[in-house]
Amino acid sequence: MSTKFHSELSQDISLLLNDTDDYNVIIQIGEGKNTREFRAHSIILKIRSPYFKSALSTKWVNQKNNMIEFKKPNIRPTVFEIILKYIYTGEVNLTKRSGADILGLLIASDELLLEKLFRHVQNHLIKIQTNWIKQNYIYVLHTVFNLSSCKKLQDHCIESICLDPQPFITSEDFPSLDKDILYELFKRDDLQIEETVAWDYLMKWSIEQTPGLGSKNNDRTKWNDNNYKALKETLSKFIPLIRFAEIPSDDFFDKVRPYKAVLPHHIYEELVLFYYKDTLPKSITLPPRVGRVKVESKLINPKQANIIACWIERKNEKTASLDKKYKFDLLYHSKQNGFNINTFRNKLFNNQGPCLVLFKNQQSTKIYGGYNPIGFMNSGGQWRSTTESFIFSFESIEDIQNMKISRINNNYHSYAIYDHPNYGFSFGNTFYMNSDKRIYCSNNGYYDGNLNNVLNPYLNSNFIPEDIEAFKITTT
Repeated sequence: MSTKFHSELSQDISLLLNDTDDYNVIIQIGEGKNTREFRAHSIILKIRSPYFKSALSTKWVNQKNNMIEFKKPNIRPTVFEIILKYIYTGEVNLTKRSGADILGLLIASDELLLEKLFRHVQNHLIKIQTNWIKQNYIYVLHTVFNLSSCKKLQDHCIESICLDPQPFITSEDFPSLDKDILYELFKRDDLQIEETVAWDYLMKWSIEQTPGLGSKNNDRTKWNDNNYKALKETLSKFIPLIRFAEIPSDDFFDKVRPYKAVLPHHIYEELVLFYYKDTLPKSITLPPRVGRVKVESKLINPKQANIIACWIERKNEKTASLDKKYKFDLLYHSKQNGFNINTFRNKLFNNQGPCLVLFKNQQSTKIYGGYNPIGFMNSGGQWRSTTESFIFSFESIEDIQNMKISRINNNYHSYAIYDHPNYGFSFGNTFYMNSDKRIYCSNNGYYDGNLNNVLNPYLNSNFIPEDIEAFKITTT
């Protein structure tokens, strides 16, 4: 039986970090006034970093008096200090480091092929440095956008902006945003923004980005044909991303029509037909954004919230435009409020109006839910009538293709909702939460024939939910 002393070995090797006798590499880090020399051992660098293994093995490496001299001007000294400690000790402490240093560490660890450190730093930025990222979206995106290895951080930034774009688009740095990043944002269906606002800020960005315009020439009454031609070129790839059919007619007249010259002629003519004759444009067929639905949920994404809103309006969830704006206000979350039926009832049973309940299955990725348009009541046991309630399921938080819905049968709308003190909620005793904290599923015939698909595989069975959310739904 062998005995391992890894901790002692690690401690002894870490002593080499401050050894001033046996080093054979001098690394000059940074540039200008922010420059610092680090001493290291080539054997340690080569073993720990594939980058250094290659860089220090080449015959082209600069040597002077048997000392290897190496320069890395693109890494800040404060960042390389963290890297060198990691290389020698396997330890990294980011607690008191600035967001800029941590982002620099991410880029440097990627370049130096320190994969484990890279993954750790990327996860740290996403989980711990959330607020700093929000305050520095443009700096972060410009730093990582073209690095495929940083896709996880890119996606985090883009998705966070989509949920709350207002601070981002109104920031001072927005006009300097790279066009490819803006394109990535505007092409998304889950950008939570009104289309008129999207058009306004696209124009502000485009004017600033167009040569000959910008802050020195932003009065369009003074523009010549060449100015409009240049602006049209800047806007060309973005025009197909604008959902013009979502822009109200008065906003079209005041904000889009004045820029008629920058729109392709056939698109402008289609828009005129749309606003005068209600003929949908043929060239611009993108679905509406889900910006008309505001929700913060751990169980559904904004696209799924938009689907639920379409179901509420009895519209095609893939192509329809919503008539109203929806806000899903979280009333109850089991991971915050505790899984308690009395707490659940206290949060929901106070004339809250239309409500949505969501449940994550403990044994799968599946999400179940129900919409109650008349709200829940405290009663001793009472059937309540509505023709608009429905039960639904998504295969996962990402699913927008295989969702299922079952509506109350017209002949049984008097049995749509059942209020009882022993239940957290009950959709016609078909889908309900009992006092034993289980979700029960059965088919009493009150909901339509698609119920079996919605509740599969728990029809005539029950399950313990992993997570529960309940929302009050308001519209404007």
